[in-house]
Amino acid sequence: MSYGEANPAARMSGVGASSPHPAPRVAGPAQAMVVEYERHGVWVVAAHGSCDLESISRLEEALTTAVRRHPKVVLDTSGITFADSSLLNLLILTHRAGALRLAAPEPQLQRLLEITGLDAVLYVRATVEEAAAC
Repeated sequence: MSYGEANPAARMSGVGASSPHPAPRVAGPAQAMVVEYERHGVWVVAAHGSCDLESISRLEEALTTAVRRHPKVVLDTSGITFADSSLLNLLILTHRAGALRLAAPEPQLQRLLEITGLDAVLYVRATVEEAAAC
């Protein structure tokens, strides 16, 4: 292929009529896994995995439902491996809608909460038990 050839990107990526092989299909982003249970009279939502724009919908649904049905909700964040502003936005909206507590943030999430000042707004505790008690 020469530099002067029209639309070299289409050939290299397998897109377009000139390609004899279709581009491979890639699965969509993995959703954060969510587990819900009651502990010490408080509803706990435990999130596992990445929480970003592409993967947060399951957690959003669980938290939205939880704050409607339960007077106090603890989000166990110990299994969150990555978080961005999508999670921060969800935390703020959930906090406004009901009594949300955060438990066991890993260092990356704890740092994100500190940098944004959300650690001063939200109830953040080291364990689910401590979060349930406050």
